[in-house]
Amino acid sequence: MVGLEYEQLLPYALPHENADKAFRVIPGDFVTTEDGTGIVHIAPTFGADDAKVAKEAGVPPMLVLDENGNAVPLVDLQGKFRPEMGEFAGKFVKNEYYNKGEEPEKSVDVEIAIKLKEENKAFKVEKYEHSYPHCWRTDKPVLYYPLDSWFIKSTAAKDRMIALNKTINWKPESTGTGRFGNWLENLNDWNLSRSRYWGIPIPIWRTEDGAEAICISSVEQLKSEIERAIAKGLMTKNPLANFVVGDMSKANYEKFDLHKNYVDEITLVSASGKPMKRETDLIDVWFDSGSMPTAQLHYPFENKELIEKQKLGVADFIAEGVDQTRGWFFTLHAISTMVFDNIAYKNVVSNGLVLDKNGQKMSKRLGNAIDPFQTLDKYGPDATRWYMITNAQPWDNLKFDLEGITEVQRKFFGTLYNTYGFFALYANLDGFKYAEEEIPLEKRPEIDRWIISKLNSLIKEVDAAYETYEPTKAGRAIQDFVNDHLSNWYVRLCRRRFWKGDYSEDKIAAYQTLYTCLEVVAQLSSPIAPFYADLLYTDLSKISGKGNTTSVHLSDFPLANEKAIDLDLEQRMEIAQKVSSMVLSLRKKEQIKVRQPLQKIMVPILDATFKRQLQDVADLVLSEVNVKEIQYLEDTAGVLVKSIKPNFKTLGPKYGKIMKQIAAVVTQFNQNDIQNFEKNSGAKLTVEGEEVVLDMNDVEIITQDIPGWLVATEGSITVALDITITQELKEEGIAREFINRIQNLRKDSGFEVNDRISLKILQHSEINEAIIKNKNYICSETLATELNLVEKLEQNNGVVVELDENVSTIMSVEKV
Repeated sequence: MVGLEYEQLLPYALPHENADKAFRVIPGDFVTTEDGTGIVHIAPTFGADDAKVAKEAGVPPMLVLDENGNAVPLVDLQGKFRPEMGEFAGKFVKNEYYNKGEEPEKSVDVEIAIKLKEENKAFKVEKYEHSYPHCWRTDKPVLYYPLDSWFIKSTAAKDRMIALNKTINWKPESTGTGRFGNWLENLNDWNLSRSRYWGIPIPIWRTEDGAEAICISSVEQLKSEIERAIAKGLMTKNPLANFVVGDMSKANYEKFDLHKNYVDEITLVSASGKPMKRETDLIDVWFDSGSMPTAQLHYPFENKELIEKQKLGVADFIAEGVDQTRGWFFTLHAISTMVFDNIAYKNVVSNGLVLDKNGQKMSKRLGNAIDPFQTLDKYGPDATRWYMITNAQPWDNLKFDLEGITEVQRKFFGTLYNTYGFFALYANLDGFKYAEEEIPLEKRPEIDRWIISKLNSLIKEVDAAYETYEPTKAGRAIQDFVNDHLSNWYVRLCRRRFWKGDYSEDKIAAYQTLYTCLEVVAQLSSPIAPFYADLLYTDLSKISGKGNTTSVHLSDFPLANEKAIDLDLEQRMEIAQKVSSMVLSLRKKEQIKVRQPLQKIMVPILDATFKRQLQDVADLVLSEVNVKEIQYLEDTAGVLVKSIKPNFKTLGPKYGKIMKQIAAVVTQFNQNDIQNFEKNSGAKLTVEGEEVVLDMNDVEIITQDIPGWLVATEGSITVALDITITQELKEEGIAREFINRIQNLRKDSGFEVNDRISLKILQHSEINEAIIKNKNYICSETLATELNLVEKLEQNNGVVVELDENVSTIMSVEKV
């Protein structure tokens, strides 16, 4: 049907231009066939989409010439039909535009519908309700109307805007290349005119016929032009008479007001002597926002050289919601490109939305809105910020859950607080103030060198994350370091070094190491948790005198010491942590207490490097998991039986069309294939003629248990744990249980960590042999000078100790 012509339904007037090209069927992609016939009547004069498709098809808008020869629509600026509209002339197009009580019974659209029906030009007339914009002040319908406007020809700089945009670091990148990039690719000229009252008036004065115009560039020029108008008799006085040219003070600029109600009273004179009045419109307020970087510096009247040499005016980074793609982001970029041929910002973070915990938009109506001030009062700004930053990247939508803040308080801030509390307790006991000479790193124990290496690797990682505007990566890295490495590994393994009596070089090294870690963590955390980090840092520095004792925010950001980073040591310790974690999880699965010693673990050897690294940390692993020995399996044939399954969650996105064929190949792997897959952390296959690269995330490797053993596999590492408990192992386990109970009793009794004690334990057939054989071990661990098994011990002279459901005894502890 496209191209068919039709008879004009209301033949009151014709377009003053190209009337022969009107009244025909044209295509439009916004028209659907889901409702009605798929043919709609368009009004290019009053609708943006209608105007666009009509212009593309060469259909003219319905404009007629007024008495001055200007092309105007058939509806005037009051919302009434023009005289050309016959019996409808002078009528408002919306009944709501009439004064109250004056509106006719039939609105003009009803009258038109009746006319078409009577003339047999309407097949069916029915009322159709749809959403329509209304004025927020009067609640009356808004009439879209073509107006003369001033435009900035931004399309002339389109290619340059696109080129400069490619140099900006967008977070996320997809906003810059997609949403913003597409906006620039389809750029239209910038409509500068706004029909409002408050704002910046367009500084253009024109003669009544529009033939002469002047654009005012400064108050100085306006003052001069007014003087010319006074000389010609068009004005009697100069409202800018008191303005002192060259005086950039605030007081000088407060001598006048350039708002619409003042400048519209100014009449200027044209070059030919005709009066000129200011254009009535204001400038789009987004022009203000785009001018901000230089306007705030009063350019071009001040700081001209600094800005034009690009020493000022370019932001390192800006942040706003994604809806600013066509707003602030664009206006900044457009003005800077057109005026300075340069970017306005180097980096931009396009914020996501904060939703409720179910992913719904928060609203008072739904009752799912969270009061930010109550949240900050209850949880504090640091925990709230840390939760929001580490839970989701700033440009992603955040499902906000108050329980998440509680978890952050407990897991991160609670752990960091306890770590500092541990350090402060023993540092105060020993009077440590970092007054001693720095112990060289090479003279410190391996555990110190490891945590310092991890710390410097952390500095590099966090610095790079902040530098590339990835605060989520930075926060998560700091959190992992504090929880997994500093607290759960370093401090726990080094407790004995802090509480042992002598103030040796080893203890000083431990203090210096832990102090450094806490100090650097405070500095790295300060951009996200400014208050807690400042307290932690100043508490440390005020005692030691190190760094900037005023504030962490005035200290120098840490620099990584490359010489302190030992990647092989970090890998060794990572193996120790992973193997220990796997063994402890097997213990938990079988409900075997950690204090119960076990005999052996077996670990298949992946390669020579892995064996060396595991051997280097073997003693640490054995101590951590309370096992006597490690057996290194060079050949697992006949010992461990493994199976492999494809991981469709990762294979699907990578190799969707051949995913099933890949899975079929993987499930056919034999034991040797699986061993090689683990050894190489993956494999290369050819499936359906296509090269396929698999890694450890693409499969799940499961190891079958061996009778008397438990087996676990994580990534490329497999561990088998011997869970057979001999009598000797059982007795040692009992001794360890007693040590735990004694230490708890010491603490509950208020003993100092270095107090010596005397022990009495009521005899019991299930424990006597274990205590006798391990007496020296128990005494050394609990600082006991003597330990006696006694036949009688009244309950009121001791404490009941339960070792398990069937065994309990009485124990007394006295300070000596």
